[in-house]
Amino acid sequence: MYDGVKQNGLNYLQCLSKLENFGCNTTEKDDIKHRPSPPISIDEQQAESLTQTVTSLQEFLETYNSPVANTSEADPLEIRIAEAAYAAQDVIESHIVDMIKLRRSSGETSTSAGSSSQSKPLMLSNYFGCLMKPKNHARKISYADNLYRCLKKVIEDMDLVKKEAMKISVSEAQLQRSVSTSTSGGSSRSSIMVGFDDVLLEIMLKLTNGQDDRQLRVIPVVGLGGIGKTTLAKHVYAHPYIKERFDVCAWVTVSQNFDIREILFELLSQANKKSKEEMSEMSENEVGLALHKYLFNRRFIIVMDDMWSIDAWDKMQNFFPDNWNGSRIVVTTRQSQLSSQLNSNYCLRLKLLDEVSSWDLFSISVFGEESCPVELEEIGKKIVENCRGLPLAIVVVGGVLKKVEHTKECWESIRKNSSSVVNSADDDFCLKILKLSYSYLPMYLKPCFLYMGVFDEDHTVHVSTLVKLWVSEGFLRPQSGKSLETSAKGYLYELVDRNLILVHELGCTGNIKYCKVHDLLRDLCCREAEKEGFYYVTGKHKSQALNRQRCVVILGGTLMDRVRDGLQSLQLAHTLSCHSDEVVLMPESRLLRTLKALGTNRCASRDYLLHALFQFVNARYLAVGWMYYIPSAVTFLWNLHTLIILHSTSFVASSFWMMPQLRHFESYKGAMGLPRPRNGNVVIMHELQTLKGVKLRDSDLDLSFPNIKKLAITSGEFQNLESMNTLESYTNWCQVKGNTFPHSLKKLSLGSHHSNWDVNEEMLKNIGALPLLQKLKLERAGFQNGVWETSEEQFPSLKFLELKWCHLVSWITDSSHIPCLEKLRLYATKELEEIPCEIGEIPTMQSIHLEYCRESVVESAKTIAEEQDELQVRVVLFNNSSNQALRRLASPNFQVEIDYF
Repeated sequence: MYDGVKQNGLNYLQCLSKLENFGCNTTEKDDIKHRPSPPISIDEQQAESLTQTVTSLQEFLETYNSPVANTSEADPLEIRIAEAAYAAQDVIESHIVDMIKLRRSSGETSTSAGSSSQSKPLMLSNYFGCLMKPKNHARKISYADNLYRCLKKVIEDMDLVKKEAMKISVSEAQLQRSVSTSTSGGSSRSSIMVGFDDVLLEIMLKLTNGQDDRQLRVIPVVGLGGIGKTTLAKHVYAHPYIKERFDVCAWVTVSQNFDIREILFELLSQANKKSKEEMSEMSENEVGLALHKYLFNRRFIIVMDDMWSIDAWDKMQNFFPDNWNGSRIVVTTRQSQLSSQLNSNYCLRLKLLDEVSSWDLFSISVFGEESCPVELEEIGKKIVENCRGLPLAIVVVGGVLKKVEHTKECWESIRKNSSSVVNSADDDFCLKILKLSYSYLPMYLKPCFLYMGVFDEDHTVHVSTLVKLWVSEGFLRPQSGKSLETSAKGYLYELVDRNLILVHELGCTGNIKYCKVHDLLRDLCCREAEKEGFYYVTGKHKSQALNRQRCVVILGGTLMDRVRDGLQSLQLAHTLSCHSDEVVLMPESRLLRTLKALGTNRCASRDYLLHALFQFVNARYLAVGWMYYIPSAVTFLWNLHTLIILHSTSFVASSFWMMPQLRHFESYKGAMGLPRPRNGNVVIMHELQTLKGVKLRDSDLDLSFPNIKKLAITSGEFQNLESMNTLESYTNWCQVKGNTFPHSLKKLSLGSHHSNWDVNEEMLKNIGALPLLQKLKLERAGFQNGVWETSEEQFPSLKFLELKWCHLVSWITDSSHIPCLEKLRLYATKELEEIPCEIGEIPTMQSIHLEYCRESVVESAKTIAEEQDELQVRVVLFNNSSNQALRRLASPNFQVEIDYF
């Protein structure tokens, strides 16, 4: 099904109905008509009609089940709804562009940049010819007339679509999938199980420890689609000892659209060996009671395969008696959150196969009991590597290779595209399983998942970047009492729970810092995106209907010619995501809202950005490589949420105060001077959450940022920092003078990269008193007399501590002083004599990382490691004879590395 098209339509309909696309945080429709910038004036009756229509279509789409859902065809009705929603959006945003250009040409605002850029008039499908610039464009009334006529055409078309949609009976379209009656637990081709010996042993112990644990237990088996959950359950279910131990064995596949009566019928039929026809007249409750009666006083094992929600369990659990005889229920699921709802203590989480197990599984799949020919082994291992440890992928690729000629040439051709072979070979078996997780996603999560395909293969994605992009793209549903960023993080955790997004790295406080998707799932994203027109990948996707693409992706390594071809005639593009190091031209579209042009070094060129960027007046997200200054033309970017500058010379940004809607500003490899507003008045930046890489010119700007969460300054200091009671992360890369900090802080980094500074007892006391502080980094800090002595009731939440180039000789502490510490990092604290042994007594302590510390510190860490087997220590030392001798201290939990550079 064209879920992306369906969701795009639904998403934009929702945005229109809530007016979110116009930067509004309210659902009141009058707000858009009276917003001073941009100049929008929508006829009241048209606004009311549009809102009612899109609300009706939105409700329809949320329950509509397409008749071509299981085919590769597009649903004409879904496409019509999506195009109508797009049309309304483009009409209004084109009107905004025209009105702002009119203001610029009339001199209402300075145009120090961007005025030289001329946008071509747009022809937007059948609706948008009337938006061609009027000959007499000095009269605003002509623009208003154009807007009225175009919206009238859009609304008329929407009404026709609405009438057609209302003819469809939603209840008839809701087809319930029948419950599987197979008791085999899967097809024979997926029955090969390699690399799960430990897991198999663990689940067997949980199933058979009835003497020690006689209570009825549920055993959740959780993992990615295709990782082998069903295969594992099948092996256990068929094990002779299990068959002998349990009086009753039954298997049922639940699926997402489950029928409780049918599930109970299947279980009862397998238990009492009677046919369903004999029990066909029984109600759901009668079947359940009959099952309970039959299982009573019998030891039973039930496998419930492919469970998607706790609702299925809630409706059935009372029909399973606890006989106190060691009965067990095994539940396989892709939903991580179900484990805590079912039985977190008995949960088994399957991991991807390692290199050895992957090769063993591949060899068995291709050659059976025979061994792989030597001449094919090298190519075969490269093919296996492309499968990234996913058993289903390995088995499917193995099935392909088993049927082709066993020659280098044939295998090499498959190696080159082995990732796509996994998803193209045997579509019914492999792709359907991977796609199942996507198909059953809630509508609001689908665009977020598909968007993961815009990143390069194997690319780790910074969560903060992903969140900003999702916000910019308009994927998020506004929720009362939550910021869009908070909602986005909730969406991310939902996708992680569903095993569709992998956690690559946790931050020091335990939150997800980097994420990624399995290559096969990314391939699924790209295939679905191409089919549904969700985004266009230059050089990868077919260029049909290129002029109607909404999102353009330029992957790293894309040839310049393909980049140039991909950007031609992109009149409707709203997003350009560029990961290429080539300098690329801007797309023709003046409706661009998201521009991510940060490759490895110079994806964005300093030569054209300033005169090209500010033509995109509807821009929400701009991430560019170079910017010398922020010109006054930035005021035309009325809806800019995020501005990220990778390289910048030091400049003063008076125009910063002309962006009151800004949510995130980040400057790297340079610094932006932040002066007081030119008129001397206090400008309140209510929306600003992130401000990084700025030089403060005045110390009394704290009142300007009432909702700031992340703040990083390169020089200067806020006069009343402690009054910023929403601040969660604060970094000061200059000499620190103030001693007080807001109690809302969770992360604190203090210190200059180049000069030393003194940290006094009062400051340390105030930092230790911060109730929520989880991460503390001090650089080049000079402790008074070289001594740091902590005390009781300090650092109640601290998890991560880093001391870098600090003047510290003696550290006196107790395990109760920093009770939650998990990670300690010491970098070049060359005067420190030893790590207090009390650090090893902290119950939460996980790791110690030492770089370029003296020998006595390393030896004290070794003593701690010997007493705490689970504590991991990593030591990096300069290459000299003394440090070489320290390599003798290495052990399984004590790693010693020599830096030869």
